[in-house]
Amino acid sequence: MRVGVTYDLRADYLARGFSEEETAEFDSETTIAAICEALASLGHIPERIGDVRRLTARLAAGDRWDCVFNFCEGVKGVAREAQVPALLEAYDVPYVFSDPLTLCVALDKAMAKRILRDCGVPTAPFAVIGEIGDISAIALPYPLFLKPVAEGSGKGIGAKSKVDNGRELEAIATELLKKFEQPVLVEQFLSGREFTVGLTGTGDEAEVLGVMEVLWTEGAAPYGYGYENKEHWEGRMDYRLVVDAEAREAGHVALDAWRALRCRDGGRIDIRSDGHAKPQFIEVNPLAGLNPDRSDLCFIARFKGIAYSDLIGRIMESFSRRHPLSAAAVQLKHARSRSAFRRR
Repeated sequence: MRVGVTYDLRADYLARGFSEEETAEFDSETTIAAICEALASLGHIPERIGDVRRLTARLAAGDRWDCVFNFCEGVKGVAREAQVPALLEAYDVPYVFSDPLTLCVALDKAMAKRILRDCGVPTAPFAVIGEIGDISAIALPYPLFLKPVAEGSGKGIGAKSKVDNGRELEAIATELLKKFEQPVLVEQFLSGREFTVGLTGTGDEAEVLGVMEVLWTEGAAPYGYGYENKEHWEGRMDYRLVVDAEAREAGHVALDAWRALRCRDGGRIDIRSDGHAKPQFIEVNPLAGLNPDRSDLCFIARFKGIAYSDLIGRIMESFSRRHPLSAAAVQLKHARSRSAFRRR
């Protein structure tokens, strides 16, 4: 298949004056090159497109692809990750990974938790602070954990995220509201183990790729798997594949959440246990990082003995099962091309 690749290149945004933290979710040249190499090794023809604006121009000019490997995070708004798939749907171009609705819900952590709570997926009690006046209404028992409601890559999470009283709650909530200009998610603090679960597939065919425990070393910032710990993980964090009973339960919770939110093809879900070793849903990343050297999903695949190209292959296989007619049409087109060439 001729596969377009959409992405936000971090270097482009840094050159435009964005900060390191603002661009934490965007991709490096290493990641884009690895994806394209993997697609080529699987027999596809990768073609770089770039961000949503470049995609818009290409579509308007009449360019089309058999499918698009959508890896765009977007820049502004709670719908930023949904912009590319919505545009592709308008032009009837099939794409890899989740649809606009799932991406919007997943980015709004409180909305995702509301849906999963209704579906019976365990998640810590929570509330949302939309403005400073909401702080006084928080009635959850301390300690609490605070973070922006719609950020990724651990932005807004750090040593001060855990609060033990009303004074700390007001101070940190006010700081987050001002800095990120969005609501603040307040959760009952979970004191147990932290896991991140890799998943591939869609619906009933989805499966757990592996469960990785996230461990803090002496050099790590405490409490949360936040921006500093993720961005500078070497010497701060330790990771290990785990298969004990609690880890298996974390995998079950993640798989239930993946299916309930209708995530597709591949991604990652963060889980943390409470004080009774009961895993709870934290958040979902349906556009999980794919940097072969530093992304959690790639770590999980490596621990499982799965090569990077095979990980991309599993993702593409899930897409092909969702679009069997598209895949068959491409094969037929290639077969006709080969036949015409032989006749010449």
